Amino acid sequence: MNSIMKKLNLQEVRDFISRTSESTKIYLGSDSERYIFNELWYADYTLAAVIHYDGCRGCKIFGEVQTERDYDQRKDRPRFRLMNEVHKVAGLYLELAEAIGDRHFEIHLDINSDEKQGSNCVMQEAIGYIRGMRNVVPMIKPRASAAPYAADRYKSIVRASSYA
Repeated sequence: MNSIMKKLNLQEVRDFISRTSESTKIYLGSDSERYIFNELWYADYTLAAVIHYDGCRGCKIFGEVQTERDYDQRKDRPRFRLMNEVHKVAGLYLELAEAIGDRHFEIHLDINSDEKQGSNCVMQEAIGYIRGMRNVVPMIKPRASAAPYAADRYKSIVRASSYA
């Protein structure tokens, strides 16, 4: 199986955030990639916490990659997998909320606002889930950089280091 496993050390992230200024911005995102192994579908879920120093001086990315079975029946409308991404990033926020405090934060979802895209099938449901959990409107594509870019980049770094 192509699985990559990298666990996020939440205490390390909390400690890091606590050492930053109140003007630091935090972006939380998730992404997933589906693949087949032994005739079964799996998905690698990547969570990313982007800590943007003072909102203008570079950033540090913390992340995690989890492999799970994917039970979606329709590849073109991956409802289960996408809502699993949303659930995971919501859980990450809950784990880090106290450390984030009053700092600016955003939750980024790898969901497309374009109705022609498969991820649009859960757009309203995903936004509602995040709003109900934290009363914030999450960012979606194309404004959701922590989901498709930071999480993808993090996964490629972990994959490269696992082959080294």
